[in-house]
Amino acid sequence: MKRFLFAATALLFITSATWAQSLKIGSKAPTFDGKLSNAATGGDMPYYKAADKNGLLVMFSCNTCPFVVKNQSTTSRAIKYAKANGVGVVILNSNEAKRGGDDSYDAMKAYGKEQGYDIPYLIDKDSRIADAFGANHTPEIFLFDKNKKLVYKGAMNDNPGSPDAAQVMYIKDAIDAVLAGKAPEPDNTKSIGCSIKRKS
Repeated sequence: MKRFLFAATALLFITSATWAQSLKIGSKAPTFDGKLSNAATGGDMPYYKAADKNGLLVMFSCNTCPFVVKNQSTTSRAIKYAKANGVGVVILNSNEAKRGGDDSYDAMKAYGKEQGYDIPYLIDKDSRIADAFGANHTPEIFLFDKNKKLVYKGAMNDNPGSPDAAQVMYIKDAIDAVLAGKAPEPDNTKSIGCSIKRKS
């Protein structure tokens, strides 16, 4: 029993130690000029080119995580609301360890088409942008204002496990605050979902 507990504790430590430190509120959007493959609309682009006049919503997501799938209607509403209010949107798939299967370019292309994505759905090769952001889950979001300053991070709503029962749409409230020139309240929440599958 003691041997099992020790092994479990060691595994937990190793797993948590590989997680990146999350970007702090007020930080500038990480600079990354590398062009990423766009599975939704084709071509390659730097992630920050998706920004619009009022900011940028960065969403870390994938194709098969149960939390992503059950929150897809929430994601679609968030995309639509952000775009309608001059906030650009980009979705990043950082599951590099699953690039040969569920999160391959072709699988992303099919999923993007199925969901009607009209925004960039980019391959985050080697999880470099996820590492720069300190993103660890899918779904997980980061909202930047027009000055590229991080103003909100975390979950889209207050009930990721049962989105139909959600009472608060954090991302809508955060966008509204940005448009009003105010700081979102709260400015960060706990992201709940599947772990990003980085290469070991």
